Parts: sequence; structure tokens; C-alpha cells
Amino acid sequence: MRPSDWGGLLFTLLITSLTLLLALPLGVLLALGRRSELPLLRWVSVAYIEVIRGAPLITLLFLGQNLVGFLLPGGLAPDRVWRAAAVLTGFAAAYVAEAVRGGLNAVPRGQLEASRSLGLSTAQTLALVVLPQALKVALPALVGQCIALLQDTTLLSIIGLFDLLGIARSVLANPDWLGRYAEVYLVLAVLYWGSCAALSLGSRALEQRLSSNNLRPSHR
Repeated sequence: MRPSDWGGLLFTLLITSLTLLLALPLGVLLALGRRSELPLLRWVSVAYIEVIRGAPLITLLFLGQNLVGFLLPGGLAPDRVWRAAAVLTGFAAAYVAEAVRGGLNAVPRGQLEASRSLGLSTAQTLALVVLPQALKVALPALVGQCIALLQDTTLLSIIGLFDLLGIARSVLANPDWLGRYAEVYLVLAVLYWGSCAALSLGSRALEQRLSSNNLRPSHR
């Protein structure tokens, strides 16, 4: 079965999870690039973030579906699902980058100087000192972006993919379900609400665990 034949809640959760796994490291790299001292890297990162954040997602989805299929021969063009996943990843990465940049700005500069005085390299400072604190500060914004991305997957039905909303529309097109809009959309709303609530509860538990780890006394 081709990926474009996937559908329903499982498809929505799979493409959301895949997009988040790819968008988080890309967003971190964009945030670091925006703060880089190299002018070219900083300008490219800023340009990408501002262009993507200024463009509607539905426009990017249509461009990803049509432009790639037009430029590449039929045998080389990836499946529509992978095109949509690539667009969603690039779109989410721009917003993740801004959330991470806010976390990076919250890290005191004195910690960078202390890390350098201890002999840590730039990569070690970022991996061991800066990024853990920045991601903790940015966690609420990152969870909000995850929820927004889950809700944005409803746009996939417009480009012909059978996500959860697409399946609901196909059900309503069945003559046996004519006129039952309230029941179908109520179930749809409950499924989306449950998924978003699970993300919120998971993030809250993670925040509490991180806070308890910071308050726990160290044993010498």
C-alpha cells in the first residue's frame, strides 16, 4: 500500500510525530544559525525563518505538491505524503527556531564565560550547558507548537490526503451518513481534543520532573 493511501487518526499521529522529530533538530540549528557570528549563516537563517513564518501553510503545501511534481519526473518525485511531511517539517522548524532562540536568550551570558574558563569547547558548551537550559525554558512554547502542528494537519485534506478530517469528509459523503454532520464532527472534535490534551499533560509532567530534578540536593 502506498503512503498516499494511508488515512485516519493513525496517519495524523504518524505524520505529526515524524514532522516533530525532524523539525526539532532543524529548528535548533536555525536558532543557533540566527545567533551565529558568521554573517552569511546568520542572514540565511534569518531569511529562511522570516520567509517561512510570513507564508501561509496552505500555500506552501500546494507549492510542495505541485512544484516538486512539475520539476521532477514522475519516477523521481516522492510520494505526496513525503512532500507534505517535508513542507510541514520546514514550516514547523521556523517556529521551533524562534521558541529555541527565546530560550537561548534566557541563558545568562556568564555561564558561557564560565564554561570557557573551564576549558570547554564551543560544541561542549552548547551541548552540556546552553541547550539543556534553553530547551527547558522553551518547553511550553515548543509544546504549543506541537499542538498547533497537530491541528495544522487538517489542511492535508485540502491537498487530497486522507488525514482525520479527510476521513470524516469521506464518511459524510456516504449516503448512509447524510445529514449526520453533528455526530461526525463531534467525534472528530473529541479525538483532536484528546490528542492535544495528552500532549499538554505530557509536557506538564515533564516540566514537573525537570523542576524536581533541579531542586533535588546533590550527594557528594
